[in-house]
Parts: sequence; C-alpha cells; structure tokens
Amino acid sequence: MEAVQVLMDNLWVAIGAILVFFMLGGFILLEAGSTRMKNAGHVAGKTIFTAGIGTLVFWAVGYGFIYGDGNAFIGLSNFFYGDTTTAADAGGLTPAVDFSFQVMFALVALTIAFGGFAERAKLSVYVIFAIIFSALIYPVVAHWIWGGGWLAEHGKQDFAGSTVVHLTGAMAALAATMILKPRIGKYNKDGSSNVLAGHNQVYTTLGVLILWVGWFGFNGASTFGVADGFLGYVILNTQLAAGAGAVAAMFTAWVKTGKADVPTTLNGALAGLVAITASCGFVAPWAAVIIGLIGGIMVVFSMQLFEKLKIDDPIAALSVHGTVGVWGTLSNGLFALPALSTDIDWGHAGLFYGGGWEQLGVQALGVVASGAYAFVVAFILLKIMDKVMGGLRVTEEEEIMGLDISEHGSYGYPEQMVLEEVKLTTAATKDKLL
Repeated sequence: MEAVQVLMDNLWVAIGAILVFFMLGGFILLEAGSTRMKNAGHVAGKTIFTAGIGTLVFWAVGYGFIYGDGNAFIGLSNFFYGDTTTAADAGGLTPAVDFSFQVMFALVALTIAFGGFAERAKLSVYVIFAIIFSALIYPVVAHWIWGGGWLAEHGKQDFAGSTVVHLTGAMAALAATMILKPRIGKYNKDGSSNVLAGHNQVYTTLGVLILWVGWFGFNGASTFGVADGFLGYVILNTQLAAGAGAVAAMFTAWVKTGKADVPTTLNGALAGLVAITASCGFVAPWAAVIIGLIGGIMVVFSMQLFEKLKIDDPIAALSVHGTVGVWGTLSNGLFALPALSTDIDWGHAGLFYGGGWEQLGVQALGVVASGAYAFVVAFILLKIMDKVMGGLRVTEEEEIMGLDISEHGSYGYPEQMVLEEVKLTTAATKDKLL
C-alpha cells in the first residue's frame, strides 16, 4: 500500500509539471492575441526558445541556488543537477520529479517577466535576460521562501507562488517596461493614450482558458502528494477564486465604462488565479471567493493607474501578476485558517482568525523584500545591457515593420501581412501618380 501511495504521489506531481509547462502554450496565445499581428510569430517563437534557455540555466545553477545547501540568502550546491535516486530509495517524491516540477515554475516566472518587453525589445535582449533571470533573480527569491531561506524561517506563506513566481516576474517586467519606454503610438504629445488593440480576442480567450486549466497543476500539484486528497481542496479554492475574479472584473468594467470589456474580463480571471495562488492551501472556500473578487476589482483599477502613469504594459502583466500578486500574498495574513497554518507549523493564522498582526507582517515583509530585490537587480542589469548592447529596443523602423520580419525574417501571418504590404505599395503608387 505504501509503495502505491509513493507511486501516486510521484505520478501526480509529474502530471502537475506537464500541466504547468502547458501553461506556456496559454501564455503564447494570450500574448499573441493581445498584441498586433505583425509581432505574432515573434511572440510564439521567443517563448519557446527562452523556455529552452531557462531550462538549461535552471538545470546548471538555478535549482542549486534554490535548494542546495548554503545560507539564508542562497543555496550553494546541487549544480548541474543529476540525482538518480528512485522512488523506492527516496521513500517518497523522487528528486528528479521534484526538479521537473520546479523548473516549470521558473519558466512561468520568466514568461511573465517578458510581458514587459512585448513588441519592442531586441531578440538578443530576450536571450541575455533569460540567462540572468533564471540564474540570478528568480532562484534567489525562491530560495528565501521555498528553499529554507530567511523568509521561510520567518514563516512566510506562499503555497504556490503569488510572490515567488508572479510578483518576481512582474517586478522584472516593470523594470524592463520603464527602461524600454512606451511603444510607438501609445501616447500622444498631450499625454493622452491610444488603444493599441490586440489582433485576436479568441486567441487571448483560449490562452486564458489553457492557463486556467494549467493552474490546477500549478496549485494542485503543490500539495506534492495525493494521500489525503488535499489536492481537491486546493483545486476547489483555485476554481472559486478564478470565477470570482472574472465576474468581478467584468462587472467593474461594465459599471465604469458601460461595456463588459472582454480583455478586462479575461484579466479578471487571471487575477483571481494569481491572487489565490499564495493562499489556496491556507484559506476556507468562502475566503477564496473574497480573495478572487478583490483581485478582479483591483486589476481593473491597476490597469488604469499604469495607463495614467504612462507605463506601457501591453498584456497587463504588471497589474495581473504584480498588483494582484501583492494582494494574494497579503491575503494569507488575513484569512489563513489555524488548522492549515499554526496547527501544522506553517506560519500563523490570519488576522481574522485570531492570529493577530504577525502573519500579515511577515507577508508584507516578504512582498517588500522580494519585490525590491527582483526590481532592483533586474533594473541594474538591464541598464548595463542597455549600455553594452547599444540599447534594448529595436529601431523605430523595425518596430513599425514588426518584430516578425525584423527579427526573424518571416511573418507569423505571411499571407495577410504580404497582402497588407501590397495594399500600402499600391496606395503609395496611386498617390505618386496623382
């Protein structure tokens, strides 16, 4: 019986790794659909090759920096990972299954970070930053919280990564967005902004649905076992928060603008998922609904705030993963149940369950420290790259042409884009003849 349980635990986490990796497909559709047609092939291609880079770097040093023996700041062993321990020898989860699950989280964080580069960064910048992020940014924060680092010693609660994955990725995206500056045509001289609409809402919607399904592995497999069936509770909370986030965002946009905006509704679903990620294993279902509702409302106002600040965020990565990632992390300090925290020696109960302010304070400390580290390191290294590489951004001409043709030499939609070129050439010829 024990052998069967070990097998089922390993199988469940391996399935979770596959689900989380499949989330990259969701990100491809989400980002491609949210941006313009001329950059669609670039969005898809760069996601695949940066996943390859991130995997190799995580194998070489990332996993060791998180889980290796070291100090409160960083791990310093297990580099070039190659543990062949079997389930029978391990008596539980094999190290290789654990590695396979962890590397997928690193790739999701990297993909979130690249949301801040959309439609204007050089391809070479993606290559270099994928190495930097996978080696020096994500692993450090993950070690602090999941690898036995100093925040873990304080009892920081982050079940599946509202801080580790989402906030870390979003802060790197913020640093990139600030350095890259807005896309051409986003803002007018009088300070007003223009909507640079994505080219396919159906792609965006399908991307969100894939991410939603993948989240069941992201959160559910973070139980690292199936024996007590707790994964069902985690998946229930995940589903409730996502639904609440979608509904809250849609009605908020509807009330504010008179229209039930589709992209905003989709971002609300993602906001609910991000918000519940930290607390899915700590809170009651009714609290998951509240957490998702607040996340869905927050994302609407956060998107408007960044717009007013002239921070061009093409796929709302800063609002969905950053602003809501902060809320999701703090919500543990309010709603964590004693039975799922204090009673199992994983931090303390939330403020609403008699835990006082202690857990909320630890959660806030984790947000500030992790967010500041990710932003400052990313900003400094991107500034250095900016100087050394002669700029992070493609030329104005290349940006107008689109990154498909300027960076890759072919279009994601060749027939459509060639037709557009013919129309422009014909119109220019007519103007000349007239």
